[in-house]
Amino acid sequence: MAQTELVSESLPSPHTVAPDADPAFEARTVRKVMLRLIPFIVVLYIMNYLDRVNVAFAKLTMNADLGFSEEAYGFGAGVFFVSYFLFEVPSNLIMQRVGARLWMARIMISWGLISSAMIFVEGPLSFYALRFLLGAAEAGFAPGILLYLTYWVPVKQQGRAVAWFLTSTALAGLVGSPLAGLILSLDGAALFGWRLVGWQWLFLLEGIPSVIGGFTVLWLLTDRPEQASWLKPKEREWLSKHLEAERRQRQSLGHTSLRHAFANRTVWLLTLNYCALMFAFQGMNYFMPTVIKEATGIEDNQRVGLLTAIPYFCAMVSMVIVGRHSDRTGERRWHVAACTFLGALGLSLCAQPVSGAVVVAALAVAAVGLWSMLGPFWAMPPTFLTGTAAAAGIALINSVGNLGGFLAPYAMGALKDRTRSCKAGLVLFAAVLVVGGCLTLCFRRVRRPGALTGGENGLT
Repeated sequence: MAQTELVSESLPSPHTVAPDADPAFEARTVRKVMLRLIPFIVVLYIMNYLDRVNVAFAKLTMNADLGFSEEAYGFGAGVFFVSYFLFEVPSNLIMQRVGARLWMARIMISWGLISSAMIFVEGPLSFYALRFLLGAAEAGFAPGILLYLTYWVPVKQQGRAVAWFLTSTALAGLVGSPLAGLILSLDGAALFGWRLVGWQWLFLLEGIPSVIGGFTVLWLLTDRPEQASWLKPKEREWLSKHLEAERRQRQSLGHTSLRHAFANRTVWLLTLNYCALMFAFQGMNYFMPTVIKEATGIEDNQRVGLLTAIPYFCAMVSMVIVGRHSDRTGERRWHVAACTFLGALGLSLCAQPVSGAVVVAALAVAAVGLWSMLGPFWAMPPTFLTGTAAAAGIALINSVGNLGGFLAPYAMGALKDRTRSCKAGLVLFAAVLVVGGCLTLCFRRVRRPGALTGGENGLT
Protein backbone atom coordinates (compact mmCIF):
# COMPACT_ATOMS: atom_id res chain seq x y z
CA MET A 1 0.00 0.00 0.00
CA ALA A 2 1.45 3.32 -1.03
CA GLN A 3 2.22 5.58 1.88
CA THR A 4 1.24 9.23 1.96
CA GLU A 5 3.24 11.87 3.72
CA LEU A 6 1.19 13.12 6.64
CA VAL A 7 2.96 16.38 7.30
CA SER A 8 5.84 17.50 5.18
CA GLU A 9 5.66 20.87 6.89
CA SER A 10 6.92 19.77 10.32
CA LEU A 11 8.00 22.56 12.61
CA PRO A 12 10.79 23.32 15.04
CA SER A 13 10.51 21.87 18.51
CA PRO A 14 8.34 23.79 20.96
CA HIS A 15 11.31 23.79 23.30
CA THR A 16 12.86 26.39 20.99
CA VAL A 17 9.87 28.73 21.43
CA ALA A 18 10.93 29.90 24.86
CA PRO A 19 14.43 28.58 25.55
CA ASP A 20 14.73 30.61 28.75
CA ALA A 21 11.53 29.19 30.27
CA ASP A 22 11.91 27.29 33.52
CA PRO A 23 10.57 23.74 32.84
CA ALA A 24 9.06 23.61 36.33
CA PHE A 25 7.32 26.96 35.80
CA GLU A 26 6.08 25.83 32.38
CA ALA A 27 4.71 22.56 33.76
CA ARG A 28 3.10 24.37 36.68
CA THR A 29 1.40 26.92 34.43
CA VAL A 30 0.08 24.33 31.99
CA ARG A 31 -1.16 22.19 34.87
CA LYS A 32 -2.99 25.20 36.31
CA VAL A 33 -4.67 25.83 32.95
CA MET A 34 -5.65 22.18 32.61
CA LEU A 35 -7.13 22.02 36.12
CA ARG A 36 -9.12 25.20 35.48
CA LEU A 37 -10.48 24.37 32.03
CA ILE A 38 -10.61 20.60 31.53
CA PRO A 39 -13.02 19.63 34.38
CA PHE A 40 -15.53 22.29 33.32
CA ILE A 41 -15.21 21.40 29.64
CA VAL A 42 -15.67 17.72 30.49
CA VAL A 43 -18.95 18.53 32.27
CA LEU A 44 -20.14 20.55 29.26
CA TYR A 45 -19.32 17.78 26.84
CA ILE A 46 -21.00 15.18 29.03
CA MET A 47 -24.19 17.24 28.62
CA ASN A 48 -23.55 17.43 24.88
CA TYR A 49 -22.98 13.72 24.55
CA LEU A 50 -26.00 12.76 26.65
CA ASP A 51 -28.29 14.94 24.52
CA ARG A 52 -26.88 13.40 21.37
CA VAL A 53 -26.99 9.69 22.24
CA ASN A 54 -29.77 9.43 24.83
CA VAL A 55 -31.88 8.37 21.87
CA ALA A 56 -30.07 5.00 22.10
CA PHE A 57 -31.80 4.37 25.45
CA ALA A 58 -35.04 6.06 24.42
CA LYS A 59 -35.15 3.46 21.62
CA LEU A 60 -35.66 0.67 24.14
CA THR A 61 -39.26 1.85 24.65
CA MET A 62 -39.85 4.56 22.04
CA ASN A 63 -39.75 2.22 19.04
CA ALA A 64 -42.59 0.14 20.40
CA ASP A 65 -44.59 3.17 21.59
CA LEU A 66 -44.40 4.94 18.21
CA GLY A 67 -44.24 1.90 15.94
CA PHE A 68 -40.76 2.65 14.57
CA SER A 69 -38.89 0.02 12.57
CA GLU A 70 -35.18 -0.46 13.26
CA GLU A 71 -34.45 1.22 9.94
CA ALA A 72 -36.61 4.24 10.79
CA TYR A 73 -34.83 4.59 14.12
CA GLY A 74 -31.42 4.24 12.45
CA PHE A 75 -32.23 6.93 9.90
CA GLY A 76 -33.48 9.31 12.58
CA ALA A 77 -30.44 8.68 14.78
CA GLY A 78 -28.13 9.26 11.83
CA VAL A 79 -29.85 12.28 10.22
CA PHE A 80 -28.42 14.28 13.12
CA PHE A 81 -25.05 14.08 11.37
CA VAL A 82 -26.36 15.46 8.06
CA SER A 83 -27.16 18.87 9.55
CA TYR A 84 -24.08 18.55 11.76
CA PHE A 85 -22.04 18.23 8.58
CA LEU A 86 -23.75 21.18 6.88
CA PHE A 87 -23.32 23.65 9.74
CA GLU A 88 -20.06 22.53 11.37
CA VAL A 89 -17.53 24.61 9.42
CA PRO A 90 -19.64 27.83 9.42
CA SER A 91 -20.18 27.43 13.16
CA ASN A 92 -16.46 27.12 13.88
CA LEU A 93 -15.64 30.13 11.70
CA ILE A 94 -18.26 32.21 13.54
CA MET A 95 -16.81 31.09 16.87
CA GLN A 96 -13.38 32.29 15.80
CA ARG A 97 -14.85 35.73 15.12
CA VAL A 98 -17.23 36.23 18.05
CA GLY A 99 -15.29 34.29 20.69
CA ALA A 100 -15.61 30.82 22.18
CA ARG A 101 -17.45 31.87 25.33
CA LEU A 102 -20.40 33.54 23.59
CA TRP A 103 -20.74 31.02 20.78
CA MET A 104 -20.50 27.89 22.93
CA ALA A 105 -23.16 29.35 25.23
CA ARG A 106 -25.45 29.85 22.22
CA ILE A 107 -24.84 26.29 21.04
CA MET A 108 -25.62 24.77 24.44
CA ILE A 109 -28.81 26.73 25.05
CA SER A 110 -30.22 25.94 21.60
CA TRP A 111 -29.43 22.21 21.69
CA GLY A 112 -30.84 21.89 25.23
CA LEU A 113 -34.15 23.39 24.14
CA ILE A 114 -34.37 21.21 21.03
CA SER A 115 -33.42 18.06 22.94
CA SER A 116 -36.19 18.71 25.46
CA ALA A 117 -38.60 19.32 22.57
CA MET A 118 -38.10 15.66 21.56
CA ILE A 119 -40.94 14.87 24.00
CA PHE A 120 -43.31 16.05 21.24
CA VAL A 121 -42.23 13.36 18.75
CA GLU A 122 -45.32 11.57 17.43
CA GLY A 123 -44.04 9.75 14.36
CA PRO A 124 -41.07 9.29 12.01
CA LEU A 125 -41.30 12.74 10.38
CA SER A 126 -41.27 14.71 13.64
CA PHE A 127 -38.46 12.43 14.88
CA TYR A 128 -36.38 13.10 11.77
CA ALA A 129 -37.06 16.86 11.89
CA LEU A 130 -36.05 17.30 15.53
CA ARG A 131 -32.94 15.14 15.12
CA PHE A 132 -31.96 17.26 12.11
CA LEU A 133 -32.45 20.46 14.12
CA LEU A 134 -30.48 19.01 17.02
CA GLY A 135 -27.53 18.35 14.69
CA ALA A 136 -27.68 21.94 13.41
CA ALA A 137 -27.78 23.29 16.96
CA GLU A 138 -24.85 21.18 18.17
CA ALA A 139 -22.70 21.81 15.08
CA GLY A 140 -19.40 23.39 16.02
CA PHE A 141 -19.37 22.46 19.71
CA ALA A 142 -16.89 19.56 19.69
CA PRO A 143 -14.47 21.07 17.12
CA GLY A 144 -15.02 24.42 18.81
CA ILE A 145 -13.70 23.02 22.07
CA LEU A 146 -10.79 21.37 20.24
CA LEU A 147 -9.99 24.75 18.69
CA TYR A 148 -10.44 26.46 22.06
CA LEU A 149 -7.86 24.15 23.64
CA THR A 150 -5.29 25.27 21.03
CA TYR A 151 -5.71 28.81 22.42
CA TRP A 152 -4.65 27.62 25.87
CA VAL A 153 -2.51 24.47 25.71
CA PRO A 154 0.96 24.20 24.07
CA VAL A 155 1.07 21.66 21.27
CA LYS A 156 3.27 19.14 23.05
CA GLN A 157 0.63 18.77 25.80
CA GLN A 158 -2.39 18.75 23.51
CA GLY A 159 -2.64 14.96 23.15
CA ARG A 160 -3.12 14.68 26.91
CA ALA A 161 -5.53 17.64 27.01
CA VAL A 162 -7.66 16.24 24.20
CA ALA A 163 -7.67 12.80 25.81
CA TRP A 164 -8.85 14.26 29.12
CA PHE A 165 -11.50 16.31 27.33
CA LEU A 166 -12.74 13.34 25.33
CA THR A 167 -12.98 11.17 28.44
CA SER A 168 -16.27 13.02 28.76
CA THR A 169 -17.70 10.86 25.97
CA ALA A 170 -16.89 7.74 27.97
CA LEU A 171 -17.87 9.36 31.27
CA ALA A 172 -21.20 10.36 29.73
CA GLY A 173 -21.82 6.71 28.95
CA LEU A 174 -20.64 5.62 32.39
CA VAL A 175 -22.93 8.05 34.19
CA GLY A 176 -25.64 8.38 31.57
CA SER A 177 -26.33 4.69 31.00
CA PRO A 178 -27.54 3.86 34.55
CA LEU A 179 -29.19 7.30 34.73
CA ALA A 180 -31.09 6.68 31.50
CA GLY A 181 -32.28 3.32 32.76
CA LEU A 182 -33.48 4.98 35.97
CA ILE A 183 -35.28 7.80 34.14
CA LEU A 184 -37.05 5.31 31.87
CA SER A 185 -38.59 3.86 35.03
CA LEU A 186 -40.52 7.15 35.46
CA ASP A 187 -42.84 5.84 32.76
CA GLY A 188 -46.34 7.20 33.37
CA ALA A 189 -45.35 9.91 35.88
CA ALA A 190 -47.20 13.21 35.40
CA LEU A 191 -45.80 16.69 34.74
CA PHE A 192 -48.32 19.46 35.49
CA GLY A 193 -51.09 16.97 34.86
CA TRP A 194 -49.55 15.73 31.59
CA ARG A 195 -48.64 12.05 31.82
CA LEU A 196 -45.27 11.34 30.15
CA VAL A 197 -43.83 7.99 29.13
CA GLY A 198 -40.27 7.02 30.07
CA TRP A 199 -38.53 8.11 26.89
CA GLN A 200 -40.22 11.54 27.10
CA TRP A 201 -38.91 12.01 30.62
CA LEU A 202 -35.46 11.04 29.35
CA PHE A 203 -35.37 13.74 26.68
CA LEU A 204 -36.82 16.39 28.98
CA LEU A 205 -34.61 15.82 32.01
CA GLU A 206 -31.39 15.49 30.01
CA GLY A 207 -32.06 18.63 27.95
CA ILE A 208 -32.63 21.11 30.78
CA PRO A 209 -29.05 20.94 32.24
CA SER A 210 -27.60 21.98 28.86
CA VAL A 211 -29.62 25.21 28.91
CA ILE A 212 -28.33 25.96 32.43
CA GLY A 213 -24.79 25.03 31.33
CA GLY A 214 -24.97 27.49 28.45
CA PHE A 215 -25.55 30.40 30.83
CA THR A 216 -22.77 29.09 33.11
CA VAL A 217 -20.30 29.24 30.19
CA LEU A 218 -20.81 33.02 29.98
CA TRP A 219 -19.76 33.32 33.60
CA LEU A 220 -16.87 30.85 33.90
CA LEU A 221 -15.02 30.68 30.55
CA THR A 222 -12.38 33.12 29.31
CA ASP A 223 -11.65 33.50 25.60
CA ARG A 224 -7.84 33.92 25.70
CA PRO A 225 -4.97 33.57 28.24
CA GLU A 226 -4.27 37.30 28.24
CA GLN A 227 -7.79 37.86 29.64
CA ALA A 228 -7.45 35.26 32.41
CA SER A 229 -7.55 37.01 35.78
CA TRP A 230 -7.08 33.62 37.45
CA LEU A 231 -3.51 33.41 36.08
CA LYS A 232 -0.68 35.37 37.64
CA PRO A 233 0.73 38.15 35.44
CA LYS A 234 3.95 36.18 34.83
CA GLU A 235 1.96 33.08 33.90
CA ARG A 236 -0.28 35.04 31.52
CA GLU A 237 2.72 36.63 29.89
CA TRP A 238 4.63 33.38 29.39
CA LEU A 239 1.64 31.39 28.14
CA SER A 240 0.50 34.11 25.74
CA LYS A 241 3.99 34.55 24.28
CA HIS A 242 4.59 30.81 24.03
CA LEU A 243 1.31 30.14 22.23
CA GLU A 244 1.83 33.15 19.98
CA ALA A 245 5.30 31.89 19.04
CA GLU A 246 3.84 28.50 18.14
CA ARG A 247 1.15 30.21 16.09
CA ARG A 248 3.73 32.28 14.21
CA GLN A 249 5.76 29.16 13.45
CA ARG A 250 2.74 27.51 11.88
CA GLN A 251 1.74 30.75 10.19
CA SER A 252 5.15 30.94 8.54
CA LEU A 253 4.23 27.77 6.66
CA GLY A 254 1.27 29.51 5.09
CA HIS A 255 -1.41 27.15 6.43
CA THR A 256 -3.59 29.87 7.93
CA SER A 257 -6.46 30.59 5.55
CA LEU A 258 -9.75 28.91 4.71
CA ARG A 259 -8.37 28.04 1.28
CA HIS A 260 -5.38 26.27 2.80
CA ALA A 261 -7.63 24.11 4.98
CA PHE A 262 -9.76 22.96 2.05
CA ALA A 263 -6.82 22.50 -0.32
CA ASN A 264 -4.57 20.65 2.11
CA ARG A 265 -4.12 16.99 1.18
CA THR A 266 -3.44 15.95 4.75
CA VAL A 267 -6.71 17.49 5.95
CA TRP A 268 -8.65 15.39 3.45
CA LEU A 269 -6.73 12.23 4.32
CA LEU A 270 -7.48 12.74 7.99
CA THR A 271 -11.11 13.41 7.06
CA LEU A 272 -11.42 10.12 5.17
CA ASN A 273 -9.71 8.27 8.02
CA TYR A 274 -12.00 9.85 10.60
CA CYS A 275 -15.07 8.94 8.56
CA ALA A 276 -14.13 5.25 8.78
CA LEU A 277 -13.41 5.52 12.50
CA MET A 278 -16.67 7.34 13.24
CA PHE A 279 -18.70 4.79 11.29
CA ALA A 280 -17.94 2.19 13.93
CA PHE A 281 -17.76 4.63 16.86
CA GLN A 282 -21.21 6.13 16.33
CA GLY A 283 -22.74 2.82 15.32
CA MET A 284 -21.62 1.39 18.65
CA ASN A 285 -22.94 4.45 20.51
CA TYR A 286 -26.44 4.23 19.10
CA PHE A 287 -26.85 0.46 19.41
CA MET A 288 -24.81 -0.60 22.46
CA PRO A 289 -27.85 -0.89 24.78
CA THR A 290 -29.68 -2.84 22.08
CA VAL A 291 -26.71 -5.20 21.57
CA ILE A 292 -26.48 -5.85 25.30
CA LYS A 293 -30.21 -6.40 25.66
CA GLU A 294 -30.22 -8.81 22.72
CA ALA A 295 -27.16 -10.76 23.91
CA THR A 296 -28.16 -11.07 27.58
CA GLY A 297 -31.93 -11.39 27.23
CA ILE A 298 -32.38 -8.90 30.09
CA GLU A 299 -35.66 -6.96 29.93
CA ASP A 300 -35.09 -4.62 32.87
CA ASN A 301 -33.79 -1.35 31.38
CA GLN A 302 -32.06 -0.33 34.62
CA ARG A 303 -29.95 -3.50 34.52
CA VAL A 304 -29.21 -2.88 30.83
CA GLY A 305 -28.06 0.62 31.79
CA LEU A 306 -25.70 -0.71 34.45
CA LEU A 307 -24.16 -3.25 32.06
CA THR A 308 -23.77 -0.56 29.37
CA ALA A 309 -21.73 1.50 31.83
CA ILE A 310 -18.99 -1.19 31.96
CA PRO A 311 -17.51 -0.59 28.47
CA TYR A 312 -17.62 3.17 29.03
CA PHE A 313 -15.71 2.85 32.31
CA CYS A 314 -12.97 0.81 30.63
CA ALA A 315 -12.80 3.34 27.79
CA MET A 316 -12.50 6.29 30.17
CA VAL A 317 -9.48 4.80 31.96
CA SER A 318 -7.69 3.60 28.84
CA MET A 319 -8.01 6.78 26.79
CA VAL A 320 -6.20 8.81 29.46
CA ILE A 321 -3.38 6.24 29.62
CA VAL A 322 -3.04 6.10 25.83
CA GLY A 323 -3.16 9.91 25.52
CA ARG A 324 -0.38 10.32 28.08
CA HIS A 325 1.76 7.67 26.40
CA SER A 326 1.26 9.28 23.00
CA ASP A 327 2.34 12.66 24.38
CA ARG A 328 5.35 11.18 26.14
CA THR A 329 6.60 9.36 23.05
CA GLY A 330 5.50 12.02 20.53
CA GLU A 331 4.02 9.21 18.42
CA ARG A 332 0.49 9.48 16.97
CA ARG A 333 0.06 7.18 13.96
CA TRP A 334 0.68 3.80 15.62
CA HIS A 335 -1.36 4.76 18.67
CA VAL A 336 -4.38 5.49 16.47
CA ALA A 337 -3.88 2.39 14.30
CA ALA A 338 -3.35 -0.02 17.20
CA CYS A 339 -6.44 1.26 19.00
CA THR A 340 -8.47 0.99 15.80
CA PHE A 341 -7.50 -2.64 15.25
CA LEU A 342 -8.28 -3.41 18.90
CA GLY A 343 -11.73 -1.92 18.41
CA ALA A 344 -12.28 -4.10 15.34
CA LEU A 345 -11.27 -7.19 17.34
CA GLY A 346 -13.76 -6.39 20.09
CA LEU A 347 -16.64 -5.82 17.66
CA SER A 348 -15.81 -9.03 15.81
CA LEU A 349 -15.99 -10.99 19.07
CA CYS A 350 -19.44 -9.50 19.78
CA ALA A 351 -20.74 -11.02 16.56
CA GLN A 352 -19.73 -14.56 17.55
CA PRO A 353 -22.08 -17.11 19.16
CA VAL A 354 -20.94 -16.38 22.73
CA SER A 355 -22.63 -15.72 26.06
CA GLY A 356 -23.98 -12.35 27.15
CA ALA A 357 -21.10 -11.91 29.61
CA VAL A 358 -18.56 -12.40 26.81
CA VAL A 359 -20.41 -9.89 24.64
CA VAL A 360 -20.22 -7.26 27.40
CA ALA A 361 -16.47 -8.00 27.81
CA ALA A 362 -15.96 -7.78 24.03
CA LEU A 363 -17.82 -4.46 23.96
CA ALA A 364 -15.42 -3.24 26.65
CA VAL A 365 -12.47 -4.22 24.43
CA ALA A 366 -14.08 -2.43 21.48
CA ALA A 367 -14.75 0.67 23.59
CA VAL A 368 -11.13 0.75 24.82
CA GLY A 369 -9.93 0.78 21.22
CA LEU A 370 -12.48 3.22 19.82
CA TRP A 371 -12.22 5.83 22.57
CA SER A 372 -8.44 5.61 23.10
CA MET A 373 -7.66 6.54 19.51
CA LEU A 374 -9.40 9.93 19.85
CA GLY A 375 -6.68 11.77 21.82
CA PRO A 376 -3.76 10.91 19.50
CA PHE A 377 -5.92 11.52 16.43
CA TRP A 378 -7.00 15.02 17.43
CA ALA A 379 -3.45 15.96 18.43
CA MET A 380 -2.53 15.82 14.71
CA PRO A 381 -4.34 18.77 13.02
CA PRO A 382 -3.03 21.62 15.24
CA THR A 383 0.57 20.71 14.33
CA PHE A 384 0.22 21.99 10.77
CA LEU A 385 -2.82 24.32 10.80
CA THR A 386 -3.39 27.63 12.54
CA GLY A 387 -5.75 30.59 12.48
CA THR A 388 -8.71 30.30 10.11
CA ALA A 389 -7.20 27.15 8.60
CA ALA A 390 -7.25 25.48 12.02
CA ALA A 391 -10.85 26.51 12.66
CA ALA A 392 -11.98 25.29 9.24
CA GLY A 393 -9.70 22.24 9.08
CA ILE A 394 -10.70 20.82 12.46
CA ALA A 395 -14.37 21.45 11.68
CA LEU A 396 -14.02 19.90 8.22
CA ILE A 397 -12.39 16.73 9.56
CA ASN A 398 -15.01 16.42 12.29
CA SER A 399 -18.07 17.25 10.16
CA VAL A 400 -17.29 15.21 7.04
CA GLY A 401 -15.83 12.44 9.17
CA ASN A 402 -19.03 12.30 11.19
CA LEU A 403 -21.03 11.51 8.06
CA GLY A 404 -19.98 8.01 9.04
CA GLY A 405 -22.25 8.64 12.02
CA PHE A 406 -25.17 9.05 9.63
CA LEU A 407 -24.43 5.92 7.63
CA ALA A 408 -23.70 3.60 10.57
CA PRO A 409 -27.02 3.72 12.49
CA TYR A 410 -28.99 3.52 9.25
CA ALA A 411 -26.94 0.53 8.05
CA MET A 412 -27.28 -1.24 11.40
CA GLY A 413 -31.04 -0.58 11.50
CA ALA A 414 -31.54 -1.86 7.97
CA LEU A 415 -29.47 -4.99 8.63
CA LYS A 416 -31.25 -5.65 11.92
CA ASP A 417 -34.66 -5.40 10.23
CA ARG A 418 -33.55 -7.98 7.67
CA THR A 419 -31.61 -10.39 9.90
CA ARG A 420 -33.39 -9.83 13.26
CA SER A 421 -29.96 -9.55 14.87
CA CYS A 422 -27.22 -6.98 15.50
CA LYS A 423 -24.46 -9.38 14.46
CA ALA A 424 -24.29 -8.45 10.76
CA GLY A 425 -24.00 -4.78 11.67
CA LEU A 426 -21.22 -5.48 14.17
CA VAL A 427 -19.24 -7.36 11.51
CA LEU A 428 -19.69 -4.40 9.17
CA PHE A 429 -18.45 -1.98 11.84
CA ALA A 430 -15.38 -4.15 12.45
CA ALA A 431 -14.57 -4.34 8.73
CA VAL A 432 -14.78 -0.57 8.31
CA LEU A 433 -12.54 -0.11 11.36
CA VAL A 434 -9.89 -2.33 9.75
CA VAL A 435 -10.02 -0.04 6.70
CA GLY A 436 -9.61 2.97 9.00
CA GLY A 437 -6.60 1.40 10.69
CA CYS A 438 -4.99 0.71 7.33
CA LEU A 439 -5.59 4.31 6.27
CA THR A 440 -3.83 5.47 9.42
CA LEU A 441 -0.79 3.35 8.56
CA CYS A 442 -0.68 5.00 5.13
CA PHE A 443 0.52 8.14 6.89
CA ARG A 444 4.29 7.91 6.69
CA ARG A 445 6.48 9.16 9.50
CA VAL A 446 8.39 12.23 8.37
CA ARG A 447 11.88 12.58 9.73
CA ARG A 448 12.42 16.15 10.80
CA PRO A 449 14.42 17.67 13.63
CA GLY A 450 11.63 17.76 16.25
CA ALA A 451 8.05 18.63 15.52
CA LEU A 452 5.42 20.36 17.56
CA THR A 453 4.20 17.01 18.83
CA GLY A 454 7.28 16.86 21.01
CA GLY A 455 8.61 13.83 19.21
CA GLU A 456 11.97 13.68 17.52
CA ASN A 457 10.72 12.58 14.16
CA GLY A 458 7.90 14.94 13.36
CA LEU A 459 4.22 14.13 13.36
CA THR A 460 3.84 10.37 13.51
